[in-house]
Amino acid sequence: MELDPNRIQFPPFSLKRLMETCFGPGQGEKLCILIDLPDPQEVKDFAFLDNPRLSIQNYGYEVFYKGFQNGGLEEMNYTHGDLYAYKEVGGSNLDLEDEAYDIKGNKLSLDKDIYPNYDVILTVSTYSATAPLTAKCKEFGFRGATLHGLNQIIVDTGLSVDYRMVSENAEKLRLGLTKADWFEIDFEVEGQKTTLRLLTNGQEAQKSHGLCPRGQPDVANLPAGEVYFVPEGAEGKFPFKYDEETLGLLTVTDGKIVSSRLIYGEYALIEEHNEKLKYDPMVGALGELGFGTQVLPFSGRDIQDEKILGTIHIATGRDDHLGGKITPDLFKEREHASHDDVLYAPHKTPEVRIPEVRMHKDGATTVIMGNYQPGQYMVDLLNRALQPALA
Repeated sequence: MELDPNRIQFPPFSLKRLMETCFGPGQGEKLCILIDLPDPQEVKDFAFLDNPRLSIQNYGYEVFYKGFQNGGLEEMNYTHGDLYAYKEVGGSNLDLEDEAYDIKGNKLSLDKDIYPNYDVILTVSTYSATAPLTAKCKEFGFRGATLHGLNQIIVDTGLSVDYRMVSENAEKLRLGLTKADWFEIDFEVEGQKTTLRLLTNGQEAQKSHGLCPRGQPDVANLPAGEVYFVPEGAEGKFPFKYDEETLGLLTVTDGKIVSSRLIYGEYALIEEHNEKLKYDPMVGALGELGFGTQVLPFSGRDIQDEKILGTIHIATGRDDHLGGKITPDLFKEREHASHDDVLYAPHKTPEVRIPEVRMHKDGATTVIMGNYQPGQYMVDLLNRALQPALA
C-alpha cells in the first residue's frame, strides 16, 4: 500500500462513481440535497450563490444539485434531486431545527415534508449533521451522507477514491484494533510530557467506511475512512489548541475533562472553558477515539484530515450516533450538546508531538502509531489480505 499521497494518482471526480460505490446502483430512489444557511430563505431562486462566504453550499449546488439535474438523475437511475435549506445550527452535530425551505421559497418541515419522502438524502453543510441525521434515518428509514466543509481538495481526492478499497482497508485496521482493553497516547508540548489513557474494555471497534448499502437505514460521513471507539473511561492529561495563539492542558478524570490549565496564549479562553465545564460537566465528556485509515492529502478541513492514516482524534460531547450513551438531553443547554472532534495532525497541531500511541490487547502492549505516522503494526495490517468473508 502506497503511504505517500503525493505519489498517488487520484482519478477525476465522478458523481456517478461516488453514488454507485457508496449507495449501490440506483433503483429509482427519490433523492434530495440539504444545505445549511444562516438564513435558509436565501435558498429561494438560489440567492445564496451570490454570497462568497458560502463556498461549501456552492459545492452542494455545483457538484451535487447540478450534477443530478444535468442528466445525472437519469444516468444513475434516481429521481427528484431537489434542493432544500435549513438554518445553520452554529455547532458540530447539534440537533437541527425542523424548519426548511425549497428553491421556490416555500416553508417546509424536515420531519413532515423531507425525511419521510426521500430515500437518499445528501447533506452539504458548514457544520456536521451526522449525529442528528443518524437518529432521523433510523426513525424514517432513509439512507444518506453528510459532507460538511467541502472544498476542492476534498472533491478531487477524498471523494474521488474507490470506497470499496477504503472499506476494505478500514476493516483490516478494525480487525487489528478491535477488542482492545485500552489505548494510551503520549503528548509532548513546550517540554511537558503527558499521557492520556482511554479505556475501551474489549469493545468491538467500529468503522466509518463510506458504504451505505440498500436496506440498511444509515448515514455515511464522507470522506470516510476511520476506525473508532466509544471510550468507557479515560484518565490523564492532553493538550488542547484553542486557537493559533492559545494552548491549554486538559485534565481528564473518570472519562471527563474536568479542568484546563494555560500552557501559553490568552488566559481568558482557559477561564471561559473552565466555567463551561463547571456549569455543564457533560461538555467535557470524551465520546470518541478515532484513527484515520486513508492515505490522502491534507485539505485543511477536519472532515477529510481526521480520516488520514497517522492522525488521531478525540471527540467531546454527544456520542449517541456512534452507539454511545451520551445523548443531548444530558446537557444543560441545547447548544452544548455537540460532538466536537479534537484532531491531532502535523499541519494542524505542529506544536504538539505524539511520540507514541499504544494499544493493550490480549495481554500485550503494542505501539501502533508515533509522530503522526502509522507504526509497523498498522502497516502490516494494511498489507495483509482480507479474508473474502470479512470484506
